[in-house]
Amino acid sequence: MNSYEYLLQDINRIKGIGSKTTKLFKKKNINTIFDLLWSPPRSSMDRTNLVKISELQIGKIQTITVNVIKYNFPRIRNLPNRVFCEDDTGKIECIFFNSYEGYIKKILPIGSKVTISGKINYYKKKYQITNPNYISANKDSIKQIFSQYSLTAGLTEKKYNIIIKEVLKNIPDLDEWLSDGILKKFNYISWKNALLELHDPKNIKKKGNFLNRLIFDEIISTFLINSRVRKAIKKIKKVSKKFDDKEFDRIKNKVDFELTNDQNIALDEINKDLKSSQKMFRLLQGDVGSGKTIVALIASANVISSGFQVCLMAPTEILARQHYNLASKLFDKNVNIKILTSKTENAERSEILKNLNNNNINFIIGTHSLFQEKIKYNNLGLIIIDEQHKFGVKQRKKLSDKGGKNCDVLVMSATPIPRTMIMTVFGDMDTSIIKNKPKNRKEIKTYSKLETKSEEIIKFVKKQINHKNQVFWVCPLIEESKKIDHQSSVKRYESLKKIFKNKVGLIHGALEKDEKNNILLKFLNKKIDILVSTTVIEVGIDFPNANIIIIENANKFGLSQLHQLRGRVGRGDKESYCILMFRSNLSENAKKRINILKKTTDGFKISDEDMKLRGYGDLLGFKQSGLQSFRLADPVLNEDLFLLAEKEVKKIEQENQNLDKYMTLLKLYDRADILNDIV
Repeated sequence: MNSYEYLLQDINRIKGIGSKTTKLFKKKNINTIFDLLWSPPRSSMDRTNLVKISELQIGKIQTITVNVIKYNFPRIRNLPNRVFCEDDTGKIECIFFNSYEGYIKKILPIGSKVTISGKINYYKKKYQITNPNYISANKDSIKQIFSQYSLTAGLTEKKYNIIIKEVLKNIPDLDEWLSDGILKKFNYISWKNALLELHDPKNIKKKGNFLNRLIFDEIISTFLINSRVRKAIKKIKKVSKKFDDKEFDRIKNKVDFELTNDQNIALDEINKDLKSSQKMFRLLQGDVGSGKTIVALIASANVISSGFQVCLMAPTEILARQHYNLASKLFDKNVNIKILTSKTENAERSEILKNLNNNNINFIIGTHSLFQEKIKYNNLGLIIIDEQHKFGVKQRKKLSDKGGKNCDVLVMSATPIPRTMIMTVFGDMDTSIIKNKPKNRKEIKTYSKLETKSEEIIKFVKKQINHKNQVFWVCPLIEESKKIDHQSSVKRYESLKKIFKNKVGLIHGALEKDEKNNILLKFLNKKIDILVSTTVIEVGIDFPNANIIIIENANKFGLSQLHQLRGRVGRGDKESYCILMFRSNLSENAKKRINILKKTTDGFKISDEDMKLRGYGDLLGFKQSGLQSFRLADPVLNEDLFLLAEKEVKKIEQENQNLDKYMTLLKLYDRADILNDIV
């Protein structure tokens, strides 16, 4: 067994862990010995101070040495067992729930002198310790500083510390993978010693070389894989696309606005990739309403004029339909464009699949179904993936492979994220960024209103509807909740229906896909004026006639989410408004979020502030999406280490180093499976 393989063994291989404890750890997503080591203590408990019973402080965890006097084991069910103890200053009861008589007699024999640690209570003029944390005849074994870990029901602090102590004792000495120059920055601390320091209760609130070393390892393991994916894709030699500016000029003449400087730069970068003999693997990132779609469509027209097929994958059917309608308006009639979704009839589907395979379709637009095994492309030259930040490195690579060696890949994201996060999440890709919005887009005016002033908002909505405008009304929950006092979408829908009759629609995540699409189409076709919704309207659907969005309990949303929601309006040439409703008792963070949103519509600034306020893990819902998230590293707090890792990886690339010395690192951090797929 290689020395690192011990760390990758199942948690049940640790001495002292049985099937019951294994289940408890796995409930906490701790499956291997490495997982256990990578769950650092959250606090510490100092039990070195031994006190007398007369000195006890109620509510605190304290340590005492006492004599065991007598037992009280009631025969009535559900009553606790009691053990009466004393020292020369007073008496105390040890209360046990769910502990057997035999076990209690074993750990607290009559007449023995024991040291006990636990939380002190006072009941009926008597001191008590309920279910003591630690009991030992050897007071020195208790008089220590202990680490406190995140527990789950059935897993005691004592048991956890015994297990972690056993593991720390067996950590192997691993061959060093970091370069001498990097090690010097961390004062040459080894990976093993850094882990021992991490779990030392004296270091709980400390930062130093041990923590920075482990954070750096976590970052560079991700960056090395991103580097290898980039390198593997760049190695693929493709047939370069050959085109001129005719398509660009023709489409430009069909739109009623000039491309921004950022759009032109992004288009130049994409065109350069398309014309090269290396495969394009590029992220097109832009704020909401910045005009990514038009850039992607111009690039598509160029690829089609080169004799290749293009495929555009959208996250929803309605968004796919919008892309299809726009492309149909902009492209020449001799370009055969088709849409393929779950609603496509079987006969039409068969015809589309046949024509794709025969190269009779130039441009196919649809949802995930575009990449099913049975769909065969004849000469696919470009894949565009819209709004798919939840696609990980592995999935993106598979999509690239499916397209074949001549197929370029363009991923679009409307969520502005800071550079450190781009390096982490999209580090396998080149990046183009569109920050400026088209000149015809008016600034969205953002206001905050107390919910007690909802009548004023209703009055404003009536006025806007009279001017033929439409309204989004967003609520956090679907149904009323007794535990969380938020306005539910169902309740708000019912109240608005009384005022606006059949001009109100309701949409939320629990609806069937067809029902949801029908309501969205009604809103798009102006058959309803107000759409009450949960956050399902976030994804980039374009409703040019909607110019007002009202967000209830705005303080319950993150900044980036509020910004994405706000981006649903202001997509036409009308004056647009975002109204943030809130209650008077706001937290300081909630006040900060609302004020930031009122001051700026720059998604990149907002994203930066959101990360500072909430942490990167929640920014895009990465925790829920299954994307890798760091356990120790933070792109905001550890920006210097991210930049250091980026510099080191560039050096490794320039020197064309193989990854043999890093294989242990990659296997430990669960990156090697991706590497196996690309080498």
